Amino acid sequence: MISIVVPVFCEGSNIIRFYERLNEVTDTLSSHAWEYIFVNDGSTDNSYEELQNLAGADKKVKVLNFSRNFGKEIALSAGVEAASGSAVITIDADLQHPPELIPAMIEKWGKGVDIVVAIRKKTEKQPLMRKIGSRVFYWLMGKISDVDLVSQATDFRLIDRKIANIFKVITERSRMYRGIIDWIGFKKEYIEFNADARMEGKPVYSYRKLINLALNSMTSFSLFPLRIAGYFGIFITLISGMLLLIMLPTHFIFKSQYFSSLSIVVVSNTFLIGIVLISLGLIALYIGNIHNEVINRPLYIIKDRLNFD
Repeated sequence: MISIVVPVFCEGSNIIRFYERLNEVTDTLSSHAWEYIFVNDGSTDNSYEELQNLAGADKKVKVLNFSRNFGKEIALSAGVEAASGSAVITIDADLQHPPELIPAMIEKWGKGVDIVVAIRKKTEKQPLMRKIGSRVFYWLMGKISDVDLVSQATDFRLIDRKIANIFKVITERSRMYRGIIDWIGFKKEYIEFNADARMEGKPVYSYRKLINLALNSMTSFSLFPLRIAGYFGIFITLISGMLLLIMLPTHFIFKSQYFSSLSIVVVSNTFLIGIVLISLGLIALYIGNIHNEVINRPLYIIKDRLNFD
């Protein structure tokens, strides 16, 4: 049994086309049994109705319907937790992740690879800001994180059952699916692909959601933001101290009017306020993550299940 996990948010115009392409691929791999787990993440279009129709016509199609939108990372997590296959493949429903790569993933898995990751070489019609933001994010994470996040790696990946079992016991709320999988470790290989432009609809990951994901990832996988606040505080303290060592004698001993008393106060306060604000802002990010963990709400709420025995 191999499980295919598909997060869905407002993909009503793509679901049937995606299902047909996925079936074409899995029909060529008759030595495996299949289950398709679609996770409807609070879609506001006709996505759930399309999924109901598919589930009624095909028993290997299973549907988890969230009570509201919880986000893609949570939808992926719910799908992996519900999967029963010996391997789990996560893939987007917008057809930018080509299902035709699945046989190559399974081949690598059959040779003992625990995680197979699809890496984008390029994306057709990708907005310039998304391309720049992605490169900056992966460069920054490579510098500050203890986890090796490969640039342009995607959520389109195959994980072995033992990886899925480990993933299921990880309880953090502010999560990045691919970051957690990379953190787990084990043997990993990569497959490159060119991502097509979206067939229908618009990207559901807004810039605001992408920024939130980047911030959560940095605070979840690195303590560097807290350290940099300390480093920056030391740097500012040294610079301001040296500047004050020049300003104070010049003003009070040599009676020079080059530095006024007001300028000395302004420089001192500006640097101190800057240190305090930067430190508070960074600490607030971590406190926010701590808050999300300790309130211990469930990651998601399932409204309906289709074809789950």
